[in-house]
Amino acid sequence: MRGGRGAQAAQGSKGRRVGLVDRILGRRRDQALPLYNAAVARARQEHWYVEGAVPDTVDGRFDTIAAVLSMVLLRLEEEPAGAAPAAHLTERFVDDMDQQLREIGIGDITVGKHIGKLMAALGGRLGAYRDALAAGDLGPALIKNLYRGEAPAPEALEHVAGALSAFRSHLSAVPIARLLEGDLP
Repeated sequence: MRGGRGAQAAQGSKGRRVGLVDRILGRRRDQALPLYNAAVARARQEHWYVEGAVPDTVDGRFDTIAAVLSMVLLRLEEEPAGAAPAAHLTERFVDDMDQQLREIGIGDITVGKHIGKLMAALGGRLGAYRDALAAGDLGPALIKNLYRGEAPAPEALEHVAGALSAFRSHLSAVPIARLLEGDLP
C-alpha cells in the first residue's frame, strides 16, 4: 500500500512539474501574441492586395503574412535578446496555421505534414528575403515567393518591395520590448 501511495505521490509531483513548465513556456509563448497579431494585421492591410497586386486568396494571404513575418524575424535576429522572442513568434505562427488548417477541414492525421510544409515555406522565404535585402533588391525574391513566379506589373512590385524595405528599415529602430507589445512602425 505504501508503494502505491508513493508512486501516486511521485506521479502527482511529476505532473505538477510538467504543468509548471507548460505554464512557464505558455506564458513566454503568449508574450509573442501581440507581436504576431500586429504582424498579421499588417499583412492584411489592403494596400498589399490593391496597389501591390498580391492575389487576395488563401495562398496570397499566407505569402503576405510570411513576408511581413520574415521582416520581423530578421529584425529579431539583429540582437541576441531577439532569439527567444523569434522562437516564440514562430510558435505562434505554427499555432495559427494549425488552427487555420483545421478550420478549412484538414484532419488530425495530415495536419502535421501540412504544418511541416508551411514551416519549410516560411524558412525558405526568410532566407530568400534575408539574401535579397543584403543584395539590395527584393524584386526577384518577391516574384518567386509572394507572386509565386508570376511577375506583377512593375508598379505593383515596386510598391511591395518599397513597403517591405521601409518596414524592415524602420523595424531596426524599435526596441525588442516595444515590438513584443505589438508596436510596429
